Parts: sequence; structure tokens; C-alpha cells
Amino acid sequence: MAKSKFEYVRNFEVDDTCLRNCWIVVRLDGRNFHKFAEQHSFTKPNDDRALNLMTRCAQAVMEELEDIVIAYGQSDEYSFVFQKKSNWFKRRASKFMTHVASQFASSYVFYWKDYFQDQTLLYPPGFDGRVILYPSNQNLRDYLSWRQADCHINNLFNTVFWNLVQKGGLTTSQAEEKLRGTLSGDKNEILFSEFNINYNNEPVIHRKGTALVWKKIDETTTKTIKLPNEEKEKEIVVTRTRKKVTPLHCDLIGEEFWEEHSEILEDDS
Repeated sequence: MAKSKFEYVRNFEVDDTCLRNCWIVVRLDGRNFHKFAEQHSFTKPNDDRALNLMTRCAQAVMEELEDIVIAYGQSDEYSFVFQKKSNWFKRRASKFMTHVASQFASSYVFYWKDYFQDQTLLYPPGFDGRVILYPSNQNLRDYLSWRQADCHINNLFNTVFWNLVQKGGLTTSQAEEKLRGTLSGDKNEILFSEFNINYNNEPVIHRKGTALVWKKIDETTTKTIKLPNEEKEKEIVVTRTRKKVTPLHCDLIGEEFWEEHSEILEDDS
């Protein structure tokens, strides 16, 4: 950068370097997404097109930034977990947040037609972000458990609410009043007794959200080669192993996921 008398203004920049040896989590949330969903005719209580589009955008972010070891999404939010030792952008929080947000938002517009073929994108969506640091593996696990518990609570409420409106004939105000003060057991009972719905049989993507992890996969391709001293060409099968971002719909709160994907968490010592 060229030197000039105006360079002193750089002294006003605030140091936002993330503390080392901490998990860096960037969480994005849709801005005014209730309005966005209404104006784009999202299906209630869950629109699989919108959920799958969010996941595709999250995959694009992970493929761009391989230091992300796991991502978790539900509804209009996604959390991205960078490894403890990541030195991307010299660990500047603003760089993490703006890069993830811009990559995600641009991907949302880019991939929109792949999921909403008959629905025109009326205006680009907005996403706000925040950066949170977690010093221990247990802190990180508790954070992801919190987001998945939030997914369950919100989805159970929305499932009951929209069944009361769409099938039960209640207005939105009446449905809100009926659900006021109810517990999870009460909501499950309403679903089963009034609509013959067992909540545990609802799609797991709605109840558990989506986790994105890196998985090694074998890719097999066929190549045609011509061997020395032979006239005829020969087809050979080539197998190579590479890492791929893979969506999972599973429980993150218990031990099974973390035992199966032990490579995600680093030694806390």
C-alpha cells in the first residue's frame, strides 16, 4: 500500500482478533424472514424447498472455507464452526462474519431457481451475523445442543399452530390463544387427539435440523487409455478418495454422533 499523509486513519480501526485456542462460531439469521417467507409463498409450517436451499448455501460456504469443521442449520439460521487452530483472516472476527454472510447471501440468490423454479425471487434476502467464541469442547457441544433444542421447540409449536389453522379452522389469534401456556406434552396431545399426528413420525429434518460434516467418499470413474505396443484402447476404472460436505439429520445432543464423528473435536488439553 502506498504511503500518504492520510494513512493515519488506519489507527481508528479496532482490533477484533479472536482469542486463540477457541472455537469460532459464526451464526447467520435471516433478516425479516417472516415477511420474506410470506411474500414468497413458503409452505407452512415447513417448506422443504427453503430448507434445502439454506443447506445448499451452507455447503457453498464450507466448500469455500475448509476450516469449518461442522455447520448446523434450522429454519432461517445456520451456524458455522471453525476449528480452534484456524488462522483464516488472521482470526479477525469481522472478516469471519462478513465473508460467511456475503458468501451465504450471494449463494441464496444464485441457487434460488434450483429450488423455487416457479417462484420469482422478488428481492434479495438479508442475513445478519454474529461471532461467538467457545473455549472448550463441552461449550461447543452445549451450543449446538441449544440450537437443536430450539429447533425442536419451535417446530413443535409451528406444527401444532398451523394444523390448528389449516385443518382445525381456527384463526391465527385463536390458535395462539389455545397454545398459550401449553407444554410439549400438551402440544403432542393436541396433534394426536385432534389430527391423528404422531409428532415423532414427522420428517426428521423438521425435528432435528441439518448438520453438515466433512466425509471421505470414494469416487469411481472410467477412463479410456491406450497402452504402449497395443493397438486397441482399454477402459480402466479409477477410484479416488476425496472429502465432501455431507448433510445429516440426526441427534447432536447425545453421545452417538460425537463418537461416530470424533475427528470434529480436538483434544481439550
